[in-house]
Amino acid sequence: MTLIDDPRASADEAAAPSGRRTGRWIDDWRPEDPEFWETRGRAVARRNLAWSVFAEHLGFSVWLIWSVSSAFLVSMGFDFSPQQLFVLVALPNLVGSLLRVPYTLAVPAFGGRNWTAVSAALLLIPTVLFAIAVQNPDTPFWAFCLIAATAGFGGGNFASSMANINFFYPAAKKGAALGLNAAGGNLGVALIQFFLPVVVGGAGIFGLVQASSSGISLERAGWLYAGLALVATAAAWFFMDNLGTAVSRPRDQLVVVRERHTWIMAFLYIGTFGSFIGYSAAMPLLIRLNFWVPEPAPLGTGIYFAYFAFLGALIGSATRPLGGWMADRWGGAKVTLAAFAGMIVFTLLVLATLLQLTPNPTADPAIATENQSWFAPFLVCFAVVFACTGIGNGSTYKMIPAIWRTRAERSTEEGTPERHAALARSTKEASAAIGVIGAVGAIGGFLIPIAFSSPWVADPRSATVIAFTTFTAFYVVCAVVTWAVYLRRARPDSLAHAGI
Repeated sequence: MTLIDDPRASADEAAAPSGRRTGRWIDDWRPEDPEFWETRGRAVARRNLAWSVFAEHLGFSVWLIWSVSSAFLVSMGFDFSPQQLFVLVALPNLVGSLLRVPYTLAVPAFGGRNWTAVSAALLLIPTVLFAIAVQNPDTPFWAFCLIAATAGFGGGNFASSMANINFFYPAAKKGAALGLNAAGGNLGVALIQFFLPVVVGGAGIFGLVQASSSGISLERAGWLYAGLALVATAAAWFFMDNLGTAVSRPRDQLVVVRERHTWIMAFLYIGTFGSFIGYSAAMPLLIRLNFWVPEPAPLGTGIYFAYFAFLGALIGSATRPLGGWMADRWGGAKVTLAAFAGMIVFTLLVLATLLQLTPNPTADPAIATENQSWFAPFLVCFAVVFACTGIGNGSTYKMIPAIWRTRAERSTEEGTPERHAALARSTKEASAAIGVIGAVGAIGGFLIPIAFSSPWVADPRSATVIAFTTFTAFYVVCAVVTWAVYLRRARPDSLAHAGI
């Protein structure tokens, strides 16, 4: 058995005696062994984490490319209604959530390095199709829907990346490692929303740069990310590793669907990650419809408010590793409960600012100007909501492996072969659970934009008010579930006694 810690190691050196090896594999991996971790494991894990972050970051950018580009489609001559634009924003999230389970199963089936390369290459499909479609104003809406759906490939990357990194790190460091991996990916949302307007020439940072003389060129973003997809594919292939110890049959992995904690954590993850990705996807359109100004803002005459949308995704991404670190220190359940409490309070404050707005600001510039006076409090309160979703994302992902590890420890005697086997099995099951939980949680990214589009509500503000009222009630339920299942010390065998 060999440990590969040289990225230039040959396939022959990596080959395992089983005969299933076709690339670089590590067959001796013991992250829970302190000596192994300090002398050899840490460096390998960090290298794989770094390239995993890059590939996942790119996946998130492609996944959310429609969130900001949809705001430019009407300016380019596409006659789409607000409801249709929200559908384009929501579809990638639906497909991305459905792909998370098969993407998770692919890690032990093909190897983390191999699948990272394949999943990065798949991003060529949505990026190239996007670049072609946006150049033709006659492209029908149904074609845009199909192309937007393929952007869901980027959403599947998250699950496989998290499942892969979960195998590399010891239990005591999973919270911070998974939080950092997820945060690096989540930052792709903020960067696509921040830089796409600059890349396509529609307007510059904060709308303070005029459109280019050639107008808006959305296809530039598609070609740019297609090129980056090729870079991510090559980087994964040459610099990452497969773990021979991360082997599990799909039947063994999917046993977690019969575990009640899988569904409880999936429910909570809808509240944290589902809110993060759903708000991130909808925010550019949400701001534009409620705080409208002409686009792009003429140089020196004002600020195009929708370009502040990236701040939410940036803050939510940055606070995700903080949530993992806090969970490592104080317990994931306590931090998750605090995150939901913050989301309840500040979602209500966001709702309060929206109630001050006048509907249909596009109908009258005077109305738009009046609404814009409430933009600063709206943005500040929404930023805190994003911060809480990031903290909750980090803490819930700390809880998942902790739950399975605690159950393994409680069912076996310390120091026995049964304990060792149970802990190894719990790591594999936790990785599978991450895929299922991530898939269910990501559905929130579809439901939130759809809630904002509400075709039966006359104006965007009313639809938004109804949506935020519903979200607040949901966060209250999530907080109650977190306390009742993981913090209430009603029974001696309660998981609350394990400090999860």
